[in-house]
Amino acid sequence: MEIKVWRVPDSVKPSRHEYKYSLFYGREGRRIVGFDNELGKDDHLHIAGAERPYSFTSLDRLLADFFAEVRKAGGDP
Repeated sequence: MEIKVWRVPDSVKPSRHEYKYSLFYGREGRRIVGFDNELGKDDHLHIAGAERPYSFTSLDRLLADFFAEVRKAGGDP
């Protein structure tokens, strides 16, 4: 598991908040759960190889959602 969060002076467009983040949970060299935002892609998550949009509301909610998905995938945050 790896969690990185940066407060940035300008939002990572098209995100509208002040954070750049990358949350990763994986095993044996593969990503099982990931939440991130990157320039041009907005906030999104990866679950078992599928990518879908994520609605960022706060850092607390982001971490809670990430840990919930890790638990669903059989991990122990």
